[in-house]
Amino acid sequence: MDNENPQFPDFNFAQGELLLINKPYKWTSFDVVGKIRNSLKPLKLKVGHAGTLDPLATGLLIICTGKLTKQIDTFQAEEKEYTGTMILGATTPSFDMETAIDQEFAIDDITEDAVYAATTPFKGDIAQYPPAHSAVKVNGERLYVKARLGEEVELRQRFVTVNEFEITRVALPEIDFRIVCSKGTYIRSLVSDFGKQLNNGAYLSKLTRTRSGNFLLANAFEVADLVQYLRNKKEETNG
Repeated sequence: MDNENPQFPDFNFAQGELLLINKPYKWTSFDVVGKIRNSLKPLKLKVGHAGTLDPLATGLLIICTGKLTKQIDTFQAEEKEYTGTMILGATTPSFDMETAIDQEFAIDDITEDAVYAATTPFKGDIAQYPPAHSAVKVNGERLYVKARLGEEVELRQRFVTVNEFEITRVALPEIDFRIVCSKGTYIRSLVSDFGKQLNNGAYLSKLTRTRSGNFLLANAFEVADLVQYLRNKKEETNG
């Protein structure tokens, strides 16, 4: 690759680079962007991400730099694949482990066949509501800000496409799954609705994005490894 920037011999960040990152647990997507941006100093470049991951989710996060940030919407629109685990028999206000359990349900009568059958209504074009604890903006304010203050929030229905919804392990109360879906799909909402489909409750305990378009988590950098690599390159250059 030709390089106009002597600071980083292997990258041309100003012209535009696409970096595949494995987002760490409890990091926000913006935390990752900030870490990469700080690693590129003293360069002053645009850095952005394509497709937000919740703090409690891990997996593939696409980071764009320089002129490539203009294509973020294109990357963000690509089909996504996730693997995860839900807990049946309980609910939380956030639909995941960010908030404490608020309701519990008996699961003794739920069969493995019923679990597999419950995926059917969630395949194809479906309607869902985002979780109250989400980054969606309503009147310029993110829903999770209102939710954490105990304020009422107006949730707006959205339509998404679920191309594949596969149950990969049933060990109640845990259920493992794999989902292939369109952009904007809230897996937390899908899990909550899945629990209701079984006349029960469910919340998300683990989620990993394994693919976005043709980009795979298997090819992603660990944040610490990339940051160290960039630091080493700067030291070599300034050495």
